[in-house]
Amino acid sequence: MSQVRRALLSVSDKTGIVPFAKALHEAGVQIISTGGTARTLQEAGIPVTPVEQVTGFPEMMEGRVKTLHPAIHAGILADRRKPEHLQALQAAGIEPIDLVCVNLYPFESTIARPDVTLDEAIENIDIGGPTMVRAAAKNHESVAVVVDPADYESIIEEMQASGGAISLETRRRLAAKAFAHTAFYDAQIAAYLRQQFIPETLFPQEFTVALRKAQELRYGENPHQQAAFYRFPGFTEPSIATARQLHGKELSYNNLLDCDAALELVKEFATDRPACVIIKHTNPCGVAVADTLPEAVERARMADPVSAFGGIMALNRPVDAETAEKITAPNTFFECLIAPAFAEDALPILTEKKKWGANLRLLEVGELTPPQEGLILRGLTGSVLVQTRDVQLLNLQILTGKQQPGTYDLRDLKREALTLVTKRQPTDEELEQLLFAWKVVKHVKSNAIVLAKDWVIVGVGAGQMNRVQSVRLACEAAGERAKGSVLASDAFFPFPDNVEAAAIAGVTAIIQPGGSVKDHEVIAAADRLGLAMVFTGMRHFRH
Repeated sequence: MSQVRRALLSVSDKTGIVPFAKALHEAGVQIISTGGTARTLQEAGIPVTPVEQVTGFPEMMEGRVKTLHPAIHAGILADRRKPEHLQALQAAGIEPIDLVCVNLYPFESTIARPDVTLDEAIENIDIGGPTMVRAAAKNHESVAVVVDPADYESIIEEMQASGGAISLETRRRLAAKAFAHTAFYDAQIAAYLRQQFIPETLFPQEFTVALRKAQELRYGENPHQQAAFYRFPGFTEPSIATARQLHGKELSYNNLLDCDAALELVKEFATDRPACVIIKHTNPCGVAVADTLPEAVERARMADPVSAFGGIMALNRPVDAETAEKITAPNTFFECLIAPAFAEDALPILTEKKKWGANLRLLEVGELTPPQEGLILRGLTGSVLVQTRDVQLLNLQILTGKQQPGTYDLRDLKREALTLVTKRQPTDEELEQLLFAWKVVKHVKSNAIVLAKDWVIVGVGAGQMNRVQSVRLACEAAGERAKGSVLASDAFFPFPDNVEAAAIAGVTAIIQPGGSVKDHEVIAAADRLGLAMVFTGMRHFRH
């Protein structure tokens, strides 16, 4: 046990600091403090020794330099187990510091402001705070370090139960937490400055990531696996990370994966007509666009009602009562429903009309925007892959000289956006359906094939080891609806057999990236069978 006789308190977030300091004072602890923290404690009637009284040196440079002094850091870093350290303190007339309570300048909230200037951001990079925290954490054999107000109560309780001491076990736990705290803080600074100073460097040699835990999960993909959900601080794009859960039981690991897949696909239709997406095991089993949201819901569900049962639904428009009635129609069941907003009169229908409504997770994400540029991380065993998000549909740099998403409209570009490779050109109606299917196939696991007809996805072939098998599965799922449909493939056709299988099912037009060494054979097969085919020049693998 380590007795606490002297504590240094210097906090930006003053939540709970007054009762914590009061309890320390009542336990006979001398309190040293700085700036605003000292004033807060003095106003509360708690005796405080100003840091300048300890250092013999006034704060300077607008408070930039106040604790960076041997009288502070020697008191923190002295290892009480070493006589020579204690002798050095005595010789210098420095008293040990047994507890350091510090949290840092609000860098995260500062850079979250849309009007923040670079100077403001730089000024909110804490120097003295992390230095004291790291010093105390390093010397945890002798010093307790506190960075989280949530720990104040348990620390006081332990001190009261032990006569003013804090155990080594607690000090070690606090030290580990403190180093994680400063690492998180520094990772945010590194990311911000990289964006400001070297935005062209997407993949630096040392890549740091700041993540904050949103919730513990009951388990991972399977009940024997443990899991948690983390968020990137400051991320504002409509997403599962920023969603507000209005109703239903806790989201599971697999729910979160499926919800993310559903939301990312429906974002493709953010500025389109009303759209409904239904996801099962991260693949779409129903997608439809219609003139009204209730119609889109009905058409998406009926595309594959067996697979839709127990799925995840995402919508690109707020849910009203009429839409809620469609969602809760007979023979329906959904795990989660994601939408920009929910009307008040829709909520009772969704949560009370059917037995499963009591557990239906309702996620409100706000007005949708098209997917934005950024990085995504994917974990491997002992490593991580990092790549830019797949936010484009076509090779825009070649087409328009523009790379940024949101600078084009496929309906405006139409034929100019594609390479027409067959003798028969697609009709205007076929072209619209091809572009609709192309948006969806981007979100299907490779090898990916999607069949579309009348603004509904009628067949999906996902995740097969060869592409022709995906074609056959998609056609089989579509059945009679394959006749007169169009087909989208996420990557090129390596052989003509894919075209032949599609033609047998009744497909009339195909969209694919092109680029196979056998493109000429594939095109010849399409010409022979009377199909129209267009190349996009961009593939969309989704492994």
